[in-house]
Amino acid sequence: MSRPSVAELRPVVHPAGVKDRRSGEHWMGRLYMREVSLRVDRYLVNTRVTPNQLTYLMTVCGVLAAPALLVPGIWGAVLGVVAVQLYLLLDCVDGEIARWRKQYSLAGVYLDRVGAYLTDAAVLVGLGLRAADVFGTGRIDWLWAFLGTLAALGAILIKAETDLVGVARHQNGMAPVKEAASEPRSSGMALARRAAAALKFHRLILGIEASLLILVLAVADHYHGDLFWTRLGTAVLAGIALLQTLLHLVSVLVSSRLK
Repeated sequence: MSRPSVAELRPVVHPAGVKDRRSGEHWMGRLYMREVSLRVDRYLVNTRVTPNQLTYLMTVCGVLAAPALLVPGIWGAVLGVVAVQLYLLLDCVDGEIARWRKQYSLAGVYLDRVGAYLTDAAVLVGLGLRAADVFGTGRIDWLWAFLGTLAALGAILIKAETDLVGVARHQNGMAPVKEAASEPRSSGMALARRAAAALKFHRLILGIEASLLILVLAVADHYHGDLFWTRLGTAVLAGIALLQTLLHLVSVLVSSRLK
């Protein structure tokens, strides 16, 4: 069976609205990864590889970011970025293969969410262990590992706060929440939410953005001669995670998502 062309794949695997989903599409996917994934799709659509198998592989790539970040120096940070970019690529490919073959499943949706949880956590835990200098020559400072784990817990809780809205609505026989319902009912809270969205500081605790930040910090550490910047970044991300966990919970409660 001949491979479909990119032009044949695009209208099927990228239907209208896929790239425009505010909460379901990463900006790097829109920027470049959806175009890369189309080229990969051509070689997979006629194979026996299933969408769920790709999702499992996606999760493995994301989790491998943690041990990759334990490699000292810039190369560890580079490996972390590569692992997370492979995660993002496969996160695009699994859904696209499912659309082409019309192989949809609830298990696939569930596994995709689990993969997102684990990847965000792996990157932040890896950052904490990296800042603790686990494989260094000096004393291991577990405070940084704790802060990285704290940041990971915050990132997971934020995702859980969002996902639990759907659970609560389903258990009460309500329809899935619409994007417009995420806007706070209070004008003041709505303004604060838009300001936070414009600053996008909350994105720093997501695995994809965090991996790129870690690379920048590794380069800064290389010229500084120690782990100062990595440790500062770990503390900042832990603070952002704790603050964002609380703010996101308040945002959910004052919006119309639970109404």
